[in-house]
Amino acid sequence: MEDRIQIFDTTLRDGEQSPGYSMNQDEKIRLALQLELLKVDVIEAGFPISSEGDFNTVREISKVIKGCSVAGLCRTKKKDIQRAYEALKYAEKPRIHTFIATSDIHLEHKLQKSRQEVLDSAVEAVEYAKSMCNDVEFSAEDASRSDPEYLYEVFTEVIKAGANVINVPDTVGYALPWEYGQLIKNIRENVPNIDQAILSVHCHNDLGMGVANSLMAVQNGAQQIECTINGIGERAGNASLEEIVMAIKTRQSDFEQDTRIDTQQIYPTSQMLTEITGKNVQPNKAIVGDNAFAHEAGIHQHGVLKNPMTYEIMTPQSVGINSNKIVLGKHSGRYALREHINELEFDLTEEQLEKVYQEFTHLADEQKIVRENELISLVTRVTRDNSKNGRSVNSANAVTQ
Repeated sequence: MEDRIQIFDTTLRDGEQSPGYSMNQDEKIRLALQLELLKVDVIEAGFPISSEGDFNTVREISKVIKGCSVAGLCRTKKKDIQRAYEALKYAEKPRIHTFIATSDIHLEHKLQKSRQEVLDSAVEAVEYAKSMCNDVEFSAEDASRSDPEYLYEVFTEVIKAGANVINVPDTVGYALPWEYGQLIKNIRENVPNIDQAILSVHCHNDLGMGVANSLMAVQNGAQQIECTINGIGERAGNASLEEIVMAIKTRQSDFEQDTRIDTQQIYPTSQMLTEITGKNVQPNKAIVGDNAFAHEAGIHQHGVLKNPMTYEIMTPQSVGINSNKIVLGKHSGRYALREHINELEFDLTEEQLEKVYQEFTHLADEQKIVRENELISLVTRVTRDNSKNGRSVNSANAVTQ
């Protein structure tokens, strides 16, 4: 097994399918270039058959991306595959990604095909794609709800047909980590030619398990993870790239593997996506949310100011954020307040600090967060009142804003 997990980014395809996240061609090219800077292994640029606009975008991305593979999605139909190749042929490393559902519920209600018909379609599609492109990925849509024995058969035959990447989607986010991990293990043990292909996973977040399932899959032999920036995607979204990458990085001794991602580009990439789409992530979002490296509770602030590792398991700088944030609010303690006042270059006596703290807590109770200009005004007022009573204070920055 390789010692590096490949990261397949589908922000521009599955991510863009999320309501409200559509992007125009220029925006997708801009984000693709940033994903290249992030050093993902594969950029899934779109679904070329779906529209003329998507075809043109995949083609233009293929022309400019040099540092990673560019993939285009297509159904197991010759016209889809041909259209995908026409868009991808300009790429230095093109990948045709073809898929068909394998669960009985999809076969009966969506495809209205038998298992044999689906198997034949999958094999024919892979053979046709392989005749044009050396790098072919096959996905068994709704794999986590498919009959495992049938899944083994499909994977065995498409690998024989030339697929060099096999993807196991948890399309509707139904799987639980232990059962999904077992599925990946069973595929490794029951697909005789699995060593001839990269085993990939694609997890959705309908039950909030996308990242957990992806990591459990890695523990059981998956070599590629399909994910998106900020976890965007259909319904509740896809597994989040930043969470997966930093989990592997932070707990590397447990995984004994790594990715090639430049983690310092994670936050800039997240911010670019929010700028392009106008959709911010929730404040408590792991890794890239506004509160991911923010501290308000006094005990936490005291610990972090003494040593950040007391309450931070990774540095903000490691993901491209300049520093953590000490937020002054009603839960803040004297220690953090003193440190903040010192940073503002005020020199207060203990009596003055206590007076500032008492007024600060009243203000924080009223408005939740105390901003820096409000703190400066508060300190200035307290020290001015003390000065009238015969006391003085030295300040290099006693200016209200």
